[in-house]
Amino acid sequence: MNGKIELPKMATIKECAELSGLAKYAVRRLVLENKIKFIKLGKKYLVNFDNLVEYLNNGEAHTSTEAENSNKIRKVGE
Repeated sequence: MNGKIELPKMATIKECAELSGLAKYAVRRLVLENKIKFIKLGKKYLVNFDNLVEYLNNGEAHTSTEAENSNKIRKVGE
């Protein structure tokens, strides 16, 4: 590792709508349905714009750990 930290591009719902060409309500719906990654700061939502682009290109945004965990057998309640 070279010591560099790569931070995701975060943007408000309004900024994501403007950058992607989507309506604000469409981006807000993706956030509220947990389809894309976001954080909530007070009343504002900051959306991971890279994750939004991935979702728009592929239909579903999956991280590598989610893909790895989906193939494992889980023990369910005893």
